[in-house]
Amino acid sequence: MQAWALAALDLVFPALCPVCGTPLAAGRRDPLCGVCWSAIPRLAPPCCERCGVPFPGGGPALCGACAVDPPPWDWARAGAAYDGVVRDAIHALKFEGKRALARPLADLVLAQWGASIPGGVAGLVPVPLAAGREEERGYNQAELLAERLAAGLAVAVRPRWLARVRATRPQSDLGAAERRANVHGVFVAHPAAAGRDVIVIDDVLTTGATAGECARALRAAGAARVGVLTVARVR
Repeated sequence: MQAWALAALDLVFPALCPVCGTPLAAGRRDPLCGVCWSAIPRLAPPCCERCGVPFPGGGPALCGACAVDPPPWDWARAGAAYDGVVRDAIHALKFEGKRALARPLADLVLAQWGASIPGGVAGLVPVPLAAGREEERGYNQAELLAERLAAGLAVAVRPRWLARVRATRPQSDLGAAERRANVHGVFVAHPAAAGRDVIVIDDVLTTGATAGECARALRAAGAARVGVLTVARVR
């Protein structure tokens, strides 16, 4: 929409930021206001090459955890720390029906890491929701993010390359060990992923249990390299 048309609409129907509730103004990244967009705690290099944990003052190629026990994916990156504005925006996207937030949140990931994504990726694979949960919510937030990322990366979205074979308890209610047990064996990958480089897409990387189980399933189907992109990660 043209800038003049947005301005006219805002005069009649003032658009409010879904995170802070203030009217959108200069610097807006619809539907986020400019203040919230600027306040996002962004992540950038240097970081661990494997899991993406930031090294604020620089560091080795791998963090201590990845050097001792590497995760099942080849690399992972997140656009921001899971805090403040990003935490509230992801919550609104997932639980308050604010689908439009997928646009600026995916754009955040592209701005921070788009230029460093390896070439030759055959598909973006959103983490699937249980059928009942997706029906209740009306959408899969990971798929919305993947669709926006796909446009920026010129890579196809491959939602059928990964399936969830059973429902699980919400991961947010569980500790690290419980999260791993909760998602163990819950994903199955399509043979079409064999020999392909793929990227798993999700909203938050917390303990890595869900992303790790997705990566294992894709590896079992023969995927060549598995990356992980999320909007945010827990520090």
